Amino acid sequence: MTQEYKAFLYGMLFGFFLGAIMFAVPRAHASDANNDIFCMAQNIYFESGNQPLAGKVAVAHVVLNRQQHVNYPKTICEVIYQAKLKENWLGNQVPIRNMCQFSWFCDGKSDVPEDSPTWLESLYVARDVIQDTYPDITEGATHYHNDSVYPYWAESLNETVTINNHTFYK
Repeated sequence: MTQEYKAFLYGMLFGFFLGAIMFAVPRAHASDANNDIFCMAQNIYFESGNQPLAGKVAVAHVVLNRQQHVNYPKTICEVIYQAKLKENWLGNQVPIRNMCQFSWFCDGKSDVPEDSPTWLESLYVARDVIQDTYPDITEGATHYHNDSVYPYWAESLNETVTINNHTFYK
């Protein structure tokens, strides 16, 4: 056997084992810090990816404010993925369309961010907000909406700040 052929076989074997490990390892738990960053980055990407830094930071702080609030789940990922669920035809629990805390999670579109500068920036902002790099510019907001809609709950909360086309409330 030639050296090149051996190297090829070892590379194939390594790739097989690496792939087997990736599919055999269960998903990270919601309390895993890296998973928190991923969940937060997804929310930033889909909710405020077209916003300036202040808008991204504000959206992230709403998640953290909810995490600290008695009426919401206790982890970042659970706050973001909070939704009314139903059982699909495969027997899996899936979110009901338009019945989620954050609309991107149950709008029927793909929840996989494109590999882009916006996704990378969302990851950086998520990490920085979770590590308490930015102050809460929302003044404790637990809700926000795009100015193109006016949700039923807006009248019952106090407006704290408007950043671009998002209005924040607590």
